[in-house]
This record gives sequence, C-alpha cells and structure tokens, in this order.
Amino acid sequence: MASLADTLGPISARLGEFEGDPVPLEGGITNRNYRVRFAGEDVVVRLPGKDTALLEIDRGTEKAAGELAARAGIGPAVVAMLDDPPCLVTEFVAGEPMAAAELREPAALIEVAAALRALHGCAERLPAEFSSFRIIETYAARMADRGAEVPGSYEWALAAAHRIEAVLVGPEHDPVPCHDDLLAANFIRSPRGLRIVDWEYAGTGDRYFDLGNFAVNNELDEGQEAELLAAYFESPASDRRLASLRLMRFMSDFREAMWGAVQSTISDLEFDFGDYCAKHFERMREAAGEGRLEALLKEAGDASS
Repeated sequence: MASLADTLGPISARLGEFEGDPVPLEGGITNRNYRVRFAGEDVVVRLPGKDTALLEIDRGTEKAAGELAARAGIGPAVVAMLDDPPCLVTEFVAGEPMAAAELREPAALIEVAAALRALHGCAERLPAEFSSFRIIETYAARMADRGAEVPGSYEWALAAAHRIEAVLVGPEHDPVPCHDDLLAANFIRSPRGLRIVDWEYAGTGDRYFDLGNFAVNNELDEGQEAELLAAYFESPASDRRLASLRLMRFMSDFREAMWGAVQSTISDLEFDFGDYCAKHFERMREAAGEGRLEALLKEAGDASS
C-alpha cells in the first residue's frame, strides 16, 4: 500500500505547494484518510486499504459518483485522482459530523430524503452496477477462492435473499445512482447544508437499498421509517413501501455481515471483523423471526398497498 508521503509530491505537482502537517481523519475501517493543505486550500487525501478490490470497490466509479454528487449539490468536489500511487483527493467539507440520533430528527430526515431524491433523480448511470443480491454471492466466492470458511448463517440468509429479490420488482426498483453506505459518519452538517461523503461503494442500483441502508445504520424506528419514505416520495408511506424498505434493511445487514467476513481474511487494520460479521447476522435473524419476514414479503409483493 502507498503511504501518505508517496502521494504528497504528485498531488503537490497538481494543486500547489504542500503546507503544514497532515491530520489523520478518524472513523474509517477500510481506508486511511488525511486532511492536507496545498496552496492554502484544505483537501482530503484518501489512501485505499489493502486489497479493497476484493470488496467490490471500483475506484473509477467512486470518482464518478463523487463528481455526480458534487454536481447534485450533496457531496464534496473531487479535486484529483492518482493511479500511481493510488489515492483520491476531494474538497475538505468544513462542518460537523452528524450522529445517528441527529439524523433521526424530523428535520434531518427531510434533508436526507431530499438529498437521496436528488441523487436518485440524476439521469446518469454510474460505471458500475450495485446489487445487494449479487455482492453477497461475490463475497462468498471471494472467501472460497482464498480458502476461507463462509459463515454458517450464509445459506439461511441466502435463501431469504432469493425470496426478497423475487418480490422487489417494478418501476420503483429501476436502477438509479446510489451511495450504498449511508452510515452516520458519512454525513456532514456544513454551512451549505447536509453533505454526504465516502462514495466508494456507490453504483447503479435499487433506491430502496439506500433507504433501507440509511434506516438500519441509523436505527430508525417504524415511525421514522414512515417519515423518511413520506418525505422521499412526497406522499404518505404505503405498506408496500414500508415493507420494501424493511426487506432492504435485511439485505443491508447481509451485505455488512459478508463484508466483515471478507475483511477478516484480507484486512490488516486493528478491528474485530469477525464480531462485526456475527452481530449483523444476529440482527438479521431477529428482523426475520416470528413470522416477520413472511409478512414483509407478502406486503412488499402486494401491488395494491
């Protein structure tokens, strides 16, 4: 992996004189990020983690998604991208990181819904596709290729995923540009409004994955899910839409569980990826238990609701 020192010269050749000391930015468990100043302007330099291509991260799509988000007014500008040494340079967004509790507030849910609607409404397709149904299969294949054991809960969850995929059909599931990693840490409250950062998992996919991913990552309750959908679609949340979001919460956890399983075989970061994987599978079983999965499948497949 490239070090920050490897990148400073090539970036300086593009942006101007390097100034001061780089400041590490905390919070990531895949890459290393630094706030760096060149010619009087602060930027974020993002160094890819080890073997991140095995996580289905496409750096060209990350750049394209970041540029699209900037044009839509919801993300920082992309300043530069280097192939050798590999790094992405983006505008530093002055502001405060948002906590999940803040994102659950009614006003914030309206802002998030508007930002996602702006993103999903862009006519452009991103270079890479994103499907939560395919990526879990890819992660399992990656583990098998490396001789690692696939988690024991995988087969049970995969059978549920196939049933979910069969009911999430229709125009609202047509492919659109998506972020696909809507953790609280990826939202910044700036003087210019809410900004979304970290576009490395972005791709053209199902808008409901973004909605479900945001809901599960920020622990929205049923009422807050309804508020989010009402703000996003600008009409009261139907049972079908609520069920579609909740099924994608399940798929978001499935992606996270398998992501953790792959990371446990490739990452050199000090983080317990095995525990991360197990916790997400546990949450999936709870979400699907006591007939809840069956009810959601029925409601999501009911075109009249």
